[in-house]
Amino acid sequence: MSINEHEKRTGKKDKDLSKNHTIVKQDEWIKARKDLLIKEKEFTVVRDQLSQQRRDLPWVRVDKEYIFDGSNGKQILSELFDGRSQLIVYHFMFDPSWDAGCPSCSFWADNFNKIIIHLNQRDVSMIAISRTPYDKIAEYQKRMGWDFIWVSSYNNDFNFDYHVSFTEEEVVKKNAFYNYVIQDTGISEMPGVSVFYKNPDGHIFHTYSAYARGIDILNGAYNYLDLVPKGRDEAGHENAQFWVRRHDEYNK
Repeated sequence: MSINEHEKRTGKKDKDLSKNHTIVKQDEWIKARKDLLIKEKEFTVVRDQLSQQRRDLPWVRVDKEYIFDGSNGKQILSELFDGRSQLIVYHFMFDPSWDAGCPSCSFWADNFNKIIIHLNQRDVSMIAISRTPYDKIAEYQKRMGWDFIWVSSYNNDFNFDYHVSFTEEEVVKKNAFYNYVIQDTGISEMPGVSVFYKNPDGHIFHTYSAYARGIDILNGAYNYLDLVPKGRDEAGHENAQFWVRRHDEYNK
């Protein structure tokens, strides 16, 4: 995309970052890069430690039975593990009154759709769950060209129990419990990810959930944007993801 095309689509004049950036010789750049590398390695160590602490969290046994609707008909939570012991659930925002899934969640789905086959090799199943009826899910999934397992929790409390769907009263009174605090979500659906483990006896445990910025790391596109000079380029906007569209809408 040319600079003019970028300006046309974003509605703002593009800045020349090189005019306000230090320009050095290659040897100076190598020194600066090596200095940063030290900090990156320190961050990697801390991240590995945090990941272990995440895995060491206490678990909650899931005794409630949920029945989901999907391409395989009605299934209980245990069946969604698909023969594996670990299950990742992406909480895909899709209110029953909406005609299509959330654009931002669609952005995340574009990132995880093709990696699930690799997760499967490590005893992990990954699916999406939404509160809208399955016929809407199937229609939208076909439009987007995804093939991950996506089921409906329309007839159960799963979304409410894992704090990604909220009642009309909670939204109006601005007292929804999301990301571990009572807050004003301003909307009936929010994104998140939850992890479950099934032991050899068939007992299921909830091991982890993350919401809001906690799921940033799951978006590969954002991690690549964090590498480039402009970064995510979202500052100054009330809605950081103002630019995100469903992948079939960018050229409209």
